[in-house]
Amino acid sequence: MPEDAAPRKALWTDLSGLPEGARVEVLEGELVFIARPTPAHQLAAGAIGALVGGPFCLGGDPGGWWVLQEVDVELAPHCVFQPDVAGWLRSRLPAFPAERPIRVVPDWVCEVLSPPSARVDRVRKAAIYLEIGVQSYWIVNPADRTLEAWQAADGRWLRLGAWAEGDRARIAPFEAVELDVGRLFPPAA
Repeated sequence: MPEDAAPRKALWTDLSGLPEGARVEVLEGELVFIARPTPAHQLAAGAIGALVGGPFCLGGDPGGWWVLQEVDVELAPHCVFQPDVAGWLRSRLPAFPAERPIRVVPDWVCEVLSPPSARVDRVRKAAIYLEIGVQSYWIVNPADRTLEAWQAADGRWLRLGAWAEGDRARIAPFEAVELDVGRLFPPAA
């Protein structure tokens, strides 16, 4: 290969040769290995999935969404993500996705921070999510027991607010239900 030739960018198909269960994303053509989540990370992602997915995904009111955890999403040719939790309006993704990866941009993404992934989630993924059309982005931080929410507006993220354990909030795009932020975290020791 000539010295000035750029390395080949990774694609979804490059993930097929990896062991089942490998946590790998393709960010702008680069394979990025993700650390296994801590118990606090898993609790936060599961709680968000239940608190949002329950009323919005599992039928009843208000409904209208598919909410999935750690599903493969191919958002661009060289970008394959496994968001901790992601949601699609059923008006944009009418049929439940039977295969992976999902190739429809989520309307909402929630990432739970871990020390190894915090910078990627806050900076690199946030920029890519905005660029490809994600409309709402939540970041849960188990270390400081907070939730931040962002909304896409005029090509940038508009911060809707930040909430801590003890707060109750109605947060777009799921403002139809009140979220008890403390339920995202394990009991204080």
